[in-house]
Amino acid sequence: MSNGVVVLLSGGMDSSTLLATAVTFHDTVHALSVDYNQRHKRELESAKKVAYHYGVSHEILDITNINNLIGGSSLTSADISVPHGHYADKTMKQTVVPGRNLILLSLATGMAISRGINMVAYAAHAGDHAIYPDCRPDFVMAMMEVLQNCDYNPIGLWTPFLYLDKAQILQSGLRLKVPYELTWTCYEGREKACGKCGACVERLEAFKLNNMEDPLEYE
Repeated sequence: MSNGVVVLLSGGMDSSTLLATAVTFHDTVHALSVDYNQRHKRELESAKKVAYHYGVSHEILDITNINNLIGGSSLTSADISVPHGHYADKTMKQTVVPGRNLILLSLATGMAISRGINMVAYAAHAGDHAIYPDCRPDFVMAMMEVLQNCDYNPIGLWTPFLYLDKAQILQSGLRLKVPYELTWTCYEGREKACGKCGACVERLEAFKLNNMEDPLEYE
């Protein structure tokens, strides 16, 4: 097994910052994006651009049929509206995709094993803890144990942002000169970012706290 890493790359600012961090610390980096028929599928185009920017190999895996199993989220069901407001609001639970990170980490782990890589990474962070169970420390610790025992060789799970908020992640990314103009965060997935969904609100707050202007266009 080589000391590389498979990074789950959504195309958003957190995973793009994670990719930038990975190429700083690892010689071998692969990016994996997953098309699960998300409403904001536009993020996959951003993932392509970010991966190209960093010159890493990039796979986009099509599992769109999985929506038959993991519906009930505003991100995967067209008949459920994307809630507006801050992540702390209870309505944000509508954006939870059942088992998403469990599924995505399993896919990334399979890719890592098949390519002889000993680590996978995703951008779970403290701002997600209130709403998303699969971004909380308890989930991460449990997955670390699973990945240590899922193959003949142990696979590591790297979550460097687990205890950072979005403003702190952005601060790190600004130092690394992450091309945030290439990223996409909005859950609506329209031509311009809505500026009102939880993802947009938190992103805009992070830029404001860093005294920077978000390079994305908003409606």
